[in-house]
Amino acid sequence: MTTASKAPFEWQRRTRASAVHLLSCLGIAALVAMLVLLLWYPWPYRIISGGDNLLLLVMGVDIVMGPLITLAIFDIRKPMRELTRDLAIIVVLQLAALGYGLHTVYLARPVVLALEGERFRLTTANDVVAEELPQAEDSLRALPLDGPRLVDTAEPTAEQRGDAVIQALSGTDIGSRPLFWRPWGDEGRQRALKVAKPLTPLIARVKERAAMDEAIARTGRPIEQLLAVPMIARSNDWSVLIDKNTGDPVGFAPIDGF
Repeated sequence: MTTASKAPFEWQRRTRASAVHLLSCLGIAALVAMLVLLLWYPWPYRIISGGDNLLLLVMGVDIVMGPLITLAIFDIRKPMRELTRDLAIIVVLQLAALGYGLHTVYLARPVVLALEGERFRLTTANDVVAEELPQAEDSLRALPLDGPRLVDTAEPTAEQRGDAVIQALSGTDIGSRPLFWRPWGDEGRQRALKVAKPLTPLIARVKERAAMDEAIARTGRPIEQLLAVPMIARSNDWSVLIDKNTGDPVGFAPIDGF
């Protein structure tokens, strides 16, 4: 009788402890999500760079792991010192996993949107040639934490062209090399206007028009005032919408601009 009466009671305690742990994990996950989605991966970069998928993976593992282990090991019949030690180990393991996951998300954050030839390239922190950062212009030497910086790029000189081709063949394009970054200005605007395409013909081949209409509405400009430049990114190739009067980027659209 005694054993039978204790069993459900123990499971109730374990379930309650696991639920409290789960709520704590959800609170921390909400704070982490705000940091990642609002600062490191502002819209639409969380979609273009796959930041939402990375965050879900990190949060999913962390949220599930801790409460499940708590459910398995929580037992009030243990000495308090032993139970405290076990719970502390779980917390340390969770924090280590969360730290590693956040570090991965941090390194994969988008840091530069570079006009590169006839397209924009969205470059992540781990794709930047870090050795060249000291050679960049002063304002471009530090990688941003609050979303990518808009930059123009310079054409390689005759002496740099051979090395640039070799680096490009190995997967490192001009947009990832601080040596060629230039602050966004009139030259970049003129080049963007030169390579941009009218938006209306591109929209004609879009199957899901609602997403395009929403992207256009976000710019606050009529479709006639918008042009599109293709954009290459890690997860999705979208297009940058630019104002045909100024040449400045004013939005993004889920459309292949090539």
